[in-house]
Amino acid sequence: MDFVHKSVLLSECIEGLNIKENGIYIDGTLGGAGHSSEIIKRLSKTGKLIGIDRDTEALTAAKEKLKEYKNVIYYHGNHDNIKEILNDLKVEKVDGILLDLGVSSYQLDEKNRGFSYLGENILDMRMDKTQELDAKFVVNNYKEEELAKIIFEYGEERFSRAIAKNICIERKNKEIATTKQLVEIIEKSIPAKFKNKDSHPAKRTFQAIRIEVNDEIKPLYQTVIDSIDCLKSGGRLCIITFHSLEDRAVKNAYNDQEGKCICPPGLPYCACGTIKRGKNITKKPIIPTKEEMEENSRSKSAKLRIFEKI
Repeated sequence: MDFVHKSVLLSECIEGLNIKENGIYIDGTLGGAGHSSEIIKRLSKTGKLIGIDRDTEALTAAKEKLKEYKNVIYYHGNHDNIKEILNDLKVEKVDGILLDLGVSSYQLDEKNRGFSYLGENILDMRMDKTQELDAKFVVNNYKEEELAKIIFEYGEERFSRAIAKNICIERKNKEIATTKQLVEIIEKSIPAKFKNKDSHPAKRTFQAIRIEVNDEIKPLYQTVIDSIDCLKSGGRLCIITFHSLEDRAVKNAYNDQEGKCICPPGLPYCACGTIKRGKNITKKPIIPTKEEMEENSRSKSAKLRIFEKI
């Protein structure tokens, strides 16, 4: 299967990066190279693009798509380790960084990756297939309270407790090894009157387990800080989120890096020592146009926030 992924907020990201033709840019979620193919077009031969992805299949597809360009560096890794990656590549600072968070269309559609609640496939959900933790381990080994918490917080699923309870009951009898088994448990845990015809009942739980497997939320605030550290003066950081917790982490990090004084009102001078490291270009996030949402339903929850380092 070809690695196909329709890039969300493409023109908005390219504009937000404010690309300099001789600059160094990072696509920290390379995927099918949709965003990267537009970045590289705007770079001269002395410019450089660093493409990072934890999915080796994505890297292979990107190399094929961008094979005519010689100024691309491909790196198998996690954008959460951006400082270590740049140190490994002996790159000090860059002009722009793009992070398109969440799962790709390819990963969702490639059934054997176990991200999809459609069909019957092995429970996997690993973006990086070299890591040990997978969805099957989470579902079969996490305590009931842990599962309920993850499904509620990451999936915003109101029936998280019932789902977690039924998972634990079922796994005592037989290991839950496939997506179909998990879907059947979820479906029987949600009362019929609360099932939304426009949304699959397993959607929220699958999202939650995927986020846990790939540790998508916990490191994000620090990843934003580290990314800003890696920027040159005037460099831009563009981050697309698809989940409220992701967006909150990005928003909070941007606000903190903007250096807002947190002193009590009435003090004659600032005593908190807050340092301004840049400015939040997007006070309100950029969202897809109505046309993009209609063309690509997966873009509906997307939000783009842009930060510029001083």
